[in-house]
Amino acid sequence: MTRTFLLMLSGLFCLGAHAGPQINVGTVYDYLDGDKSTYLKRVFNSGDSTAFVKINVLEIVYDADGKPQEIPVANAADGASRNGIMASPARLIVPAQGMQGTRLLYMGERDRERYFRVRFVPVVPEKEDEFVVSHEEREDYKKSLTAGVNVMTGFGIVFFVRPRDARFDTQINETAERYEIRNNGNTVMVVDEFKSCSLSNEADCGATTKHHVMAGRSFAFDKEAGREYRFKLVEGDNKKDLRVARRQGRH
Repeated sequence: MTRTFLLMLSGLFCLGAHAGPQINVGTVYDYLDGDKSTYLKRVFNSGDSTAFVKINVLEIVYDADGKPQEIPVANAADGASRNGIMASPARLIVPAQGMQGTRLLYMGERDRERYFRVRFVPVVPEKEDEFVVSHEEREDYKKSLTAGVNVMTGFGIVFFVRPRDARFDTQINETAERYEIRNNGNTVMVVDEFKSCSLSNEADCGATTKHHVMAGRSFAFDKEAGREYRFKLVEGDNKKDLRVARRQGRH
């Protein structure tokens, strides 16, 4: 059975649409290599007011049927033992037209691959949020936002933590009618910029998609006559451009 790792990534946080903070987190898929334990993630603010951003981490866990569940991962506040991702700092104050970074720290065993969703959520600072601002600054910020109608948009990324002994082993099985890419390794590989194009009309191409193929799973497609399938096969830092075609009348 063909399964790919497709996730809905962006979450919208609406407080109402006009001026205010506008954050951007860059890529929405990030990968921690097996020999690394930290990853720097930058948050940009292209808006005209300061962005107060809370960072929440959830682990994506799959049940026996392959159905994902998201389990909150609490930030360790007292140095207690931990097994997962921690954002440090977990709260960012990003100035207008500026940038701030947080480090995603992984602590725990690396005997298998793990998956996390990291959410970056702009908020109006409250006392319990632990942003280092005074009461007067909080009130002034609220007034500046309520002077107009504002949209505050949060984003989520998917963070892949590769096992320490990450190993790629991609197998391709092809027939005249079907093409299958199977991941026999122990870490995710990517079928990137996948699209189907007509052999007779270069402008006739379908949507470009990205597919994460987890260990032990496959990505496959049926080859239609007169179509060419273009994609990048990505194994960590290695990328290979591939084209697969089935010409008219070929069986």
